[in-house]
Amino acid sequence: MAENCRRLSGTDYALSVTGIAGPAGGTVDKPVDSCSSAWRHQGLRGQRASAGSFLLREEIRDRASKVAINLLRRRLISG
Repeated sequence: MAENCRRLSGTDYALSVTGIAGPAGGTVDKPVDSCSSAWRHQGLRGQRASAGSFLLREEIRDRASKVAINLLRRRLISG
């Protein structure tokens, strides 16, 4: 998802966030309240971080976006 976003927008970096916010739609492999974030840079493989068990839909969105931004921040400061 992050790679397609990066490619379509023509940027060097892209972030993606996905998950099941609930209250329905979860599965055994992808339970409700689970989120994944990733970054992608042209020519480099993306990294993922997972976060889960958030209580409210707003909290899921807030925390998932912070995880994605932190992934990019860590990549940028590492050179």
